[in-house]
Amino acid sequence: MAKLSVIEQRRAAVEADPVAYEARRKEIADAAVRVFDRLGFQKATISAVAQEMKVDRFTLYYYISSKEELFDEVVRTVVERNLQLVRRIAESKVQPRRKLRDMITSVMSSYGEHYPLFYIYIRENLSHVSDERSEWSQQMREMNRETTEAMIAVIEEGFADGSFRKVGSARVVAYGIFG
Repeated sequence: MAKLSVIEQRRAAVEADPVAYEARRKEIADAAVRVFDRLGFQKATISAVAQEMKVDRFTLYYYISSKEELFDEVVRTVVERNLQLVRRIAESKVQPRRKLRDMITSVMSSYGEHYPLFYIYIRENLSHVSDERSEWSQQMREMNRETTEAMIAVIEEGFADGSFRKVGSARVVAYGIFG
């Protein structure tokens, strides 16, 4: 069996307490969002996140391997949660008018709650990420597409039952709402 590096040994030690490990990762993620907001994704560094937390930067490497991993994980968590919310609303038995209102309210509340992160995410051009992040980029685009499709389905449902006046295609209306 190969001997673990010092970082791998220390990472294993901090992961031994899953509750403390996850709490610390959340602190790191919160600090990173503040740094990403202040400096932008390109200028942000692990050192800047460490400074924000008043810790040594090497300590962060026990919890994360790069700023990209940190950013991607934080964004994925929020986007997945939003998609689950939208799906649950779309599949509910309430009227389309209520579904659409609930979708808009839920998504906008999430955008407000996670404002700096979403602003940074929107600025990030998902078609021009590094090769190592292309899988993440594809996953994000797919979740965005599914969120949009769920809203389009609700709008079409409202067109069909007459609860919405047809002012254009459901896709154009959905893009107008998201825009």
